[in-house]
Amino acid sequence: MSSHAPHTPAALAGLDASRLDAQVPLAPFTTFRIGGPADWYYEATSAEDLAQAVTAAREAGMPWFVLGLGANILVGDKGVRGLVIRNRATQHHVGADGVLHTESGAVVQQLVLDTVRAGWSGLEHYIGIPSTVGGALWQNLHFLSPAPERERTMFISEVFRDCDILAEDGTRRTVDADYIQFGYDDSVFHHRRDIVLAARFQLSADDPARLHRVLQENLAWRGARHPWLEVHPSAGSIFKKIEGVGAGRLIDQCGLKGFRIGGAQISHMHANIMVNLGGATAADVRALIAHAQQAVFERFGQRLETEIGMIGEF
Repeated sequence: MSSHAPHTPAALAGLDASRLDAQVPLAPFTTFRIGGPADWYYEATSAEDLAQAVTAAREAGMPWFVLGLGANILVGDKGVRGLVIRNRATQHHVGADGVLHTESGAVVQQLVLDTVRAGWSGLEHYIGIPSTVGGALWQNLHFLSPAPERERTMFISEVFRDCDILAEDGTRRTVDADYIQFGYDDSVFHHRRDIVLAARFQLSADDPARLHRVLQENLAWRGARHPWLEVHPSAGSIFKKIEGVGAGRLIDQCGLKGFRIGGAQISHMHANIMVNLGGATAADVRALIAHAQQAVFERFGQRLETEIGMIGEF
């Protein structure tokens, strides 16, 4: 614990004090690079550690939030009350039967690289998408594959086998896809405060050379259509998909590509993505969201709904 941190709350005394700190700015832990401080911040380094941290906060009646890679969220400028638990539980391996066993904090990008090198197919479609395993199940991670032989949306649920959860009632159990109720950008985790501790995915043996070609195709497709996070931090798509129309297309037709408020801008590359040009605040992003919603409603009568999570106080 750093020297500026106050005394550890008694309710959290069972956690490793060296990984618990107070008033930690969350911007560096989000892909948007935006966000105020967490009252308390803890890094969980294993599935068991994650379960203990969530349980400690629940028993103390303390608000809590589990943070993965911080993608698809906007953290408020006033920060997050209670305990923010950063999920750094990353252990994973593939068995001889092709089943990938992984803790929920493992980064999907790393899993893709590890499995492709070993000749296992199933995750290669998700290269370049920032997510942990927990986040991937939360949103049913998906990608529109560009290759002609598989030109369709690929979903992580297609290779999902089961996962271990800490349920909102405090019990631990192993659940399958029927329990998770995968949808488009949806799962049971949007509607229950269950936490994924670990998961298993069924992969299949394949030629590493072919898998590397898929990686290159998918990265090239994404790179041509999405701003690079390293240059222009973002939270991915801001608004939910509108069947047959496309939220980005409506925003584009309103002439809003490149429109900015403060340090936040509607991307020149993709109108459904807002980027942080440097120093953007959550207030800037929310004002930009409201502007796009108003413009689209006035011109097309369509109401854009946000798909990113609004976390903390604004």
